[in-house]
Order: sequence, then structure tokens, then C-alpha cells
Amino acid sequence: MPAYIVVRVDVTDQEQFAEYMKVTPGIIQQFGGKFLVRGGERVTLEGEEETRRMVIIEFPSVDAAQAFYHSDEYAAAIELRAGAATAQFVAVDGIAE
Repeated sequence: MPAYIVVRVDVTDQEQFAEYMKVTPGIIQQFGGKFLVRGGERVTLEGEEETRRMVIIEFPSVDAAQAFYHSDEYAAAIELRAGAATAQFVAVDGIAE
């Protein structure tokens, strides 16, 4: 069953964050993931206005999503992001078809 990591990011240093963005696609791909949403325009339809950057990444399973997030490769990417952004990552099961 597919799973998704939903990310909300508050970017405070765009230049440093750009370095993090360069390395993440390859790491995500190593774990069978792909970006479905990576920033872009957002419109809050209900509730408190969302101002953070939104990212949604699809993985083959929650286990694959967790393996990506807890990998040594991604730990190095997190170091690149340190001081440039704060983020929330949530892994959630998709719907079996």
C-alpha cells in the first residue's frame, strides 16, 4: 500500500535551504519515493492560513518512508537544512486500491 510523507516547512534562509533541496531528490529516489508536491502556490480553503512550504512525497509503504527518513543519507541532508528551516514530517498510509 502506498504511503505519503506530508511536510510543512518554514524556510528562514532560502540560500542555505536551496543546498538541502539539491540533495533530497536523489535520496528520496533511493528509497522508492517520488515528489507529488514540492512547494508551489497554496490556497488555504478552510482554517488558519497556511504560510509554510508544503511537500508531499509518495513511497511504496510506510516502512519505506521511515527507512528514508531515518537513513544515514537523509541525516546528512538534515544537517544541510539545520539553521535554514524548521519542518514537520508526517508519514501516513495511503488507500489500497
